[in-house]
Amino acid sequence: MGGHHSPVSETTVWLTPPEIIETLGPFDLDPCAAPEPRPWDTANRHIALPEDGLLADWTGTVFLNPPYGAPSVVTPWMTKMADHNNGIALIFARTETDMFFETVWKRATALFFIRGRLFFCYPDGIKAGNNSGAPSVLIAYGWEMAKRLKEWNLMDGKYIEMKGTVV
Repeated sequence: MGGHHSPVSETTVWLTPPEIIETLGPFDLDPCAAPEPRPWDTANRHIALPEDGLLADWTGTVFLNPPYGAPSVVTPWMTKMADHNNGIALIFARTETDMFFETVWKRATALFFIRGRLFFCYPDGIKAGNNSGAPSVLIAYGWEMAKRLKEWNLMDGKYIEMKGTVV
């Protein structure tokens, strides 16, 4: 889920392509899940609006594709993910932002920068006609999640293990 920008956006709900979930999963929780009916599951447990995934208890492995927007929108989600330290997040690779420095550079275990731009999907599961408009990165928190990213070969990109991660 998330509000990706495109020239003409009729929705603010954008689904992670199912092949990403299938090849990186399984996951126990998606705290930013698309509303029902969703065309595919992203985790065993889904939290969707009107329930607030930030207020919910997070357990197990988490897949996080947070609401997109200004860093102030993404920061609380990424802070909770870093605190949870057991999951994979998918966000824009805005590497210069304070949010990225505080929740990724200082706290992540590993990163996978995806080459090119993703095409997210509409709520009905159909691939969007336009790409996401910015580069994306998968961020692992915890060594088991880093292992999943390191072994991931669905897309071309660059895996980076974070040495000296501060938690």
